[in-house]
Amino acid sequence: MRSVAFANGDRLPLLGLGTWKAAPGQVTSAVREAIRQGYRHIDCASIYGNEPEVGAAIRDAIAAGEVTREELWITSKLWCNSHGRENVEPALRQTLADLGLAWLDLYLIHWPVAIDPAVGFPTSASEVLPPSAERLRETWEGMEAALDAGLTRHIGVSNFSICKLQDLQQHGRLKPQVNQVELHPLLQQPDLEAFCRQQGIHLTAYSPLGSGDRPAQLKAADEPVLLENPVIAAIAAEHGCSAAQVLLAWHLCRGVSTIPKSVSPARLRENLAAAEIELSPADLDRIAALDQGVRLVDGSFWLMEGSPWTLQSLWDEA
Repeated sequence: MRSVAFANGDRLPLLGLGTWKAAPGQVTSAVREAIRQGYRHIDCASIYGNEPEVGAAIRDAIAAGEVTREELWITSKLWCNSHGRENVEPALRQTLADLGLAWLDLYLIHWPVAIDPAVGFPTSASEVLPPSAERLRETWEGMEAALDAGLTRHIGVSNFSICKLQDLQQHGRLKPQVNQVELHPLLQQPDLEAFCRQQGIHLTAYSPLGSGDRPAQLKAADEPVLLENPVIAAIAAEHGCSAAQVLLAWHLCRGVSTIPKSVSPARLRENLAAAEIELSPADLDRIAALDQGVRLVDGSFWLMEGSPWTLQSLWDEA
């Protein structure tokens, strides 16, 4: 499996398994099956509410001799109610306890948004804290300390703009090693990708297939269905593969890691086989022309009435 190497020799497999929206009753068997099929990169987060089940599958696979802990790449994320230097380590230790692991391979700040520590997800604007570069810097200090303590081997961020990355680089001791963002042919983010490549920050793409199964309240009524895009469908027909495989191959051939979620053994196998598809320069040109700047996960759930955040302050886009 293709991977990207970090300075310490660790390798992040480019194709991983996402666990967002994977129900606790399904995720254990899905992770277990994924490892059995050859997946070595599992993406988790505390807010997904299923880390104990993910951890059970990992431990079962290790106990069965199918894989060693060192052969796996496990990512998790700091939730928004644990921002602040002093809150990072307790949150990370809770994730490790939930997973039943001694360390993570990668720990990310999930969003640049901080919320009331007493809530899991805000239901009113009073529970959302105003944007604060200083708070993000302090949170990053906590991430650096967690790395120093050996609780994680790498640290990074998720949903961070160029502006927010630059601020951490300017004020932090270490730069983020990974930025996990929404990335697909309808949202190609060329400026962000170019910046991250130049700075040596690896990009991981979430929602690579369009996340059509996310909750209805997080979807626009008229949003495009990525898996039904006619250009993607035509390329898939030419290669004798599925539209999903074309979308995943597009990331892999550009050195971007990606974490599609599935609980179906057949779909897991299909996604894994995307690594064998070679897209031509002409294919890549056709896909490049699809960019519309369409965010499917646009962060509008942070923007309830009276929220101190706006889409502009979240993404730093005009």
